[in-house]
Amino acid sequence: MNDLKNLCTQVRRDIVRMVHAVNSGHPGGSLGCTEYFVALYGEIMEYNAANFDMDGKGEDLFFLSNGHISPVFYSTLARNGFFKVDELNTFRKIDSRLQGHPTTHEGLPGVRIASGSLGQGMSVAIGAAEAKKLNNDNHLVFSLHGDGELQEGQIWEAAMYAAGKNVDNLIATIDANGQQIDGSTDDVLPMGDIGQKFAAFGWDVMTIENGNDLDSVIAGLNEAKSRTGKGKPVCIIMKTEMGAGVDFMMGTHKWHGVAPNDDQLADALGQLSSTLTDY
Repeated sequence: MNDLKNLCTQVRRDIVRMVHAVNSGHPGGSLGCTEYFVALYGEIMEYNAANFDMDGKGEDLFFLSNGHISPVFYSTLARNGFFKVDELNTFRKIDSRLQGHPTTHEGLPGVRIASGSLGQGMSVAIGAAEAKKLNNDNHLVFSLHGDGELQEGQIWEAAMYAAGKNVDNLIATIDANGQQIDGSTDDVLPMGDIGQKFAAFGWDVMTIENGNDLDSVIAGLNEAKSRTGKGKPVCIIMKTEMGAGVDFMMGTHKWHGVAPNDDQLADALGQLSSTLTDY
């Protein structure tokens, strides 16, 4: 477990260094979802990083719907062997495979859909989950969504379909940080009780109260796995803090899509002691 906690710190260092280097990117949500990604790829999912293919037969699959938090996705993939860590140096640069939003046309291992147009990832995850059922593949499909993303209507069409068709090999996690690009989700468009909404659509809903505590995230994801195969898709409401791990980025939407300057980077790295090796 200490290895995974150390990896969380290193992933956070990767995130702030990537966005600083090109003065572009989305550090807030990336930092807030670090424990989720580290837990998913370090403890929860079954996958073959060394022999990645688009079909993913005999493996668990993950789809990132809120694709703007690509820095945490790229760091986690690299740190788990999908591609070389030093490729993180190319983030958002011309001809890089590490685009601001994940894409598939460059053949980046670990990425199975282009994402960034919000609201679409759940539909893709449902399709992949149904394909696994047709192929008699008992592995699971995981997806991640921002809470602000739930303002997209396609999410609720997909949610209705998944429950109506008993897609019970799907675990969709909502990053409930209460923030989106223009302010708090309550200020932009209040959504009420998200968990009750999913439950009303026929999902099995559970909550991870502290999505920035690695032990809690691992326990929650394992609990979600135990609920699959029982006729309902599973939804996790995961409460996180945008900018978690860097004090001046926490508690505000202002770091949704802003890169730190030189002094701010130094401050952030000073709060994140290197645990592995910087790229």
